[in-house]
Amino acid sequence: MKEDSTVVRLRQPEELDDPLSDILRRGARSLLAQAVEQEAEAFLAEMKDKTLGDGRARLVRHGHGPEREIQTGIGRVAVSRVKIRDRGASGEDRIRFTSAIVPLWARRTKSLDSLLPALYLRGISTGDFQEALSALLGKDAPCLSPAVISRLTAEWSAEYERWQKRDLSARRYVYVWADGVYLQARMEDNAECMLVLIGATPEGRKELIGFQVGVRESAQSWRELLVDLKARGLGVGPELAVGDGALGFWKAVDELFPGTRHQRCWLHKTANILNKAAKSVQPSMKKDIAEIWMSPDRADAGKAMDVFAEKYGAKYPKAVECLEKDRDALLAFFDFPAEHWVHLRTTNPIESVFATVRHRTVRTKGALSPTTARLMVFKLVTAAAKNWRRLKGENQLPKVIRGVKFVDGVEVIEPTSQHAA
Repeated sequence: MKEDSTVVRLRQPEELDDPLSDILRRGARSLLAQAVEQEAEAFLAEMKDKTLGDGRARLVRHGHGPEREIQTGIGRVAVSRVKIRDRGASGEDRIRFTSAIVPLWARRTKSLDSLLPALYLRGISTGDFQEALSALLGKDAPCLSPAVISRLTAEWSAEYERWQKRDLSARRYVYVWADGVYLQARMEDNAECMLVLIGATPEGRKELIGFQVGVRESAQSWRELLVDLKARGLGVGPELAVGDGALGFWKAVDELFPGTRHQRCWLHKTANILNKAAKSVQPSMKKDIAEIWMSPDRADAGKAMDVFAEKYGAKYPKAVECLEKDRDALLAFFDFPAEHWVHLRTTNPIESVFATVRHRTVRTKGALSPTTARLMVFKLVTAAAKNWRRLKGENQLPKVIRGVKFVDGVEVIEPTSQHAA
């Protein structure tokens, strides 16, 4: 438009007058250009000892590549890649400069790449991405079309296949948590669920070990999962396995890792016991159950169990039987460090993660196929794993591996024999 024109351009309804964002983008563009220049200068300084036969520098600046736009959290930011020429070689021997800040084919920031699967897997459909992110990233933001999301999904599928075949020969897990999680997806027609196994490493980190679609109560389904892990190198079994009362899992563990001890999940056990009592007494019964697993030692926990049996045995014998039949497995955590008790009494590491998975299946009205459900579970759990808290008292884990004895959470120190000189 000419400067002396009397025509005033009106702001369109879809345009957003946001001078702050404009300032941020201009500042980001300036800082990004400076960072790219400094990166190139640092590379040239590092290579200054490489010269030609006549003493001239072998590597020199060679202008800039075409300007392109990178999609960021504050919208599109334009940047030009610095080009460096190697005058002393060609082909495979040529030294190439690759920017770590602006990779050759980058069109989005890494944080945005992480945002896309998170939003998709948490319920935003591919058709809603443009509308949902336009306010943040600008209208018609590139690289966010449904086709791009579909390509990302294909990449996640390949990543999942690599993860399923990874070598486990160098891995060791001190504890494992096992559970079968039902999703509101098509797999429910056959009473199938996700069989999930999470482990604690000797360093105190939690990792997703494996999962597959199977039948929750089936020993064969759990056996297939554990056999696959052993076939990929997981030769040493965990010291303790935490799970609910699904007999299939415990039978498979005893066959493949016979030295692994059992710890029943108090969260599942409490729910099973309460289901066998009237609703009017469930609140008080729940408090009495908590008195058991919150006891400071095994002796007090046993006394609390006896009190529970005496209090409710007459009216609710099935509830008492449900508790008593797994007494040893419910109290196994007392033989491990007290710092680990909060982690070993429940399968919450699995339950908390799958709350997000269930939210996604509800949003999609159960329309997920088993294949899509497996992929969704994999991406959600691996994303959540980055924020998983380490086990408390990780310094005790090497002792557990060495077979040090613990009684009521305290290490047993064997007295040293002294001989007279």
